[in-house]
Amino acid sequence: MRRRQSALLPSGEVMEKGQSKSKCSRVCLLASLSAFFWICLLFFHFVVFSDNRMVDSSPQLDLSSITIQSINTLPVDPNPSTVSHSTSIHHTDTSSRNKTMDQIEPKVAESLPKGLNNKEKSSQEMQTYPFMRALRTVENKSDPCGGRYIYVHDLPPRFNEDMLKECRSLSLWTNMCKFTTNAGLGPPLENVEGVFSNTGWYATNQFAVDVIFNNRMKQYDCLTKDSSLAAAIFVPFYAGFDIARYLWGHNTSTRDAASLDLVDWLMKRPEWSIMGGRDHFLVAGRITWDFRRLTDQETDWGNKLLFLPAAKNMSMLVVESSPWNANDFGIPYPTYFHPAKDSEVSDWQDRMRRLERKYLFCFAGAPRPGNVKSIRGQIIDQCKNSEVCKLLECDFGESKCHSPSSIMQMFQSSLFCLQPQGDSYTRRSAFDSMLAGCIPVFFHPGSAYTQYTWHLPKNYSLYSVFIPEDEIRKNVSIEQRLSRISPETVKEMRDAVINLIPQLIYADPRSKLEMFRDAFDVAVQAVIDKVTKLRKDIIDGRHDDHFIEELSWKYALLDGEAMGPHEWDPYFSKPKKDRQV
Repeated sequence: MRRRQSALLPSGEVMEKGQSKSKCSRVCLLASLSAFFWICLLFFHFVVFSDNRMVDSSPQLDLSSITIQSINTLPVDPNPSTVSHSTSIHHTDTSSRNKTMDQIEPKVAESLPKGLNNKEKSSQEMQTYPFMRALRTVENKSDPCGGRYIYVHDLPPRFNEDMLKECRSLSLWTNMCKFTTNAGLGPPLENVEGVFSNTGWYATNQFAVDVIFNNRMKQYDCLTKDSSLAAAIFVPFYAGFDIARYLWGHNTSTRDAASLDLVDWLMKRPEWSIMGGRDHFLVAGRITWDFRRLTDQETDWGNKLLFLPAAKNMSMLVVESSPWNANDFGIPYPTYFHPAKDSEVSDWQDRMRRLERKYLFCFAGAPRPGNVKSIRGQIIDQCKNSEVCKLLECDFGESKCHSPSSIMQMFQSSLFCLQPQGDSYTRRSAFDSMLAGCIPVFFHPGSAYTQYTWHLPKNYSLYSVFIPEDEIRKNVSIEQRLSRISPETVKEMRDAVINLIPQLIYADPRSKLEMFRDAFDVAVQAVIDKVTKLRKDIIDGRHDDHFIEELSWKYALLDGEAMGPHEWDPYFSKPKKDRQV
């Protein structure tokens, strides 16, 4: 009966005991849920939020919407899919396009979780750079284009093709229409006197590199429409043709208009914001001084393209660069020879080796009586008074200096070709003479040695002779100086010049050489190497804090080594106001 005692209790008492037990269970349950909630909240805050600093919530990497501010949150998929550039462009902060990569690096470091070791930190940092996909193409050994891809901007035609439609306006004195034919090579040259080969020779204008280079780029074997793969980005702007239209008789606003328009167009592109334009390059077939107007006075020469802040980040390839500036690089003037096949190159080289050369030295050019610093008058006098010198005078009327056949014939018959300064440091004649296997004689280091460091050996004595201008002013005999060079040394130097020929000429843009690298190939690879080094320096945190831009000519010669006294310092110590020679 005792076991049923509870059943005899009043029903109210039984309910009160049941409610007491239920209240205890609910309190415990609520306490447990509350504790679990706070544990989850703390876990989510310290772990998930921390991790999300390094992870983008979007499933795909859309490079068309990258801004500088977002660089420190971009993931890099080790096997990314092809990126489309058809999506619309959004800039969360338009001013961010002007930030330099130096401002980006600290932000990347700040975004890293604390407590990582150096190896993990380096890996995390590398993941944040939007150009990592391009760098990693080198690792794909099955891809012959790994590390060599070029992306070409699709510029509005006003920046290039429209200029060719108005070819008569490209020069005040020359009808450039015939020189823009045949992909920029000009009309073919007939081999009437047997001076040329039967094929591959054209009456090429010395300022036609804009068109030639652009057409060669169309045949480049590693073009890509995916800019995230690009080792460098090409801007097909005809900068040389643009300024040639307005050099005489036009105000500064007209001269600057296309350059300002181009920069504005580029800075709105997503490709620009990746590196602020430092992976971009363009080509201009004129000398650098045409793009370096120092003031806005109407009487000053040229436009200010190379002084624009955005253009200072780009690389500009010109036929003559500035020794004191770091954003332009010298490439060869075009010659008359544009081979379509490797055999045309090797056959020409063999022919130049076999030639009998009856003159010790030669000179083609006109004096500069209005330039008191010019040594051309002395050179012409010495040549006239020598029995072993061939002279082509270019100062009066329709001289033979305008005949490609006469010029090449003279160069082919001479051991040495004199190449003094002209209206500027450089001359197209230097490349025509080397094409003929003639050893160039330079009188100023700015005529070649500090200019074409991508295309010519830095040890200039291997292929040329240097006679300082001051020695000519002191009447040092050129004939005696050259006569003292032994026949064995002359042969070695001539062989070196002839071996350089492939990389000093521009192949026919409508075809492609297989065995030889021409001037275009050398220049493009040099740009790729430059951009690749810059990207690696950014990743490794290397800064060129001690770089002195006014000593750019030294850095080019010494591969960026520490600067010290140099034998050519006196040649490049002019005050700035005198630097536009």
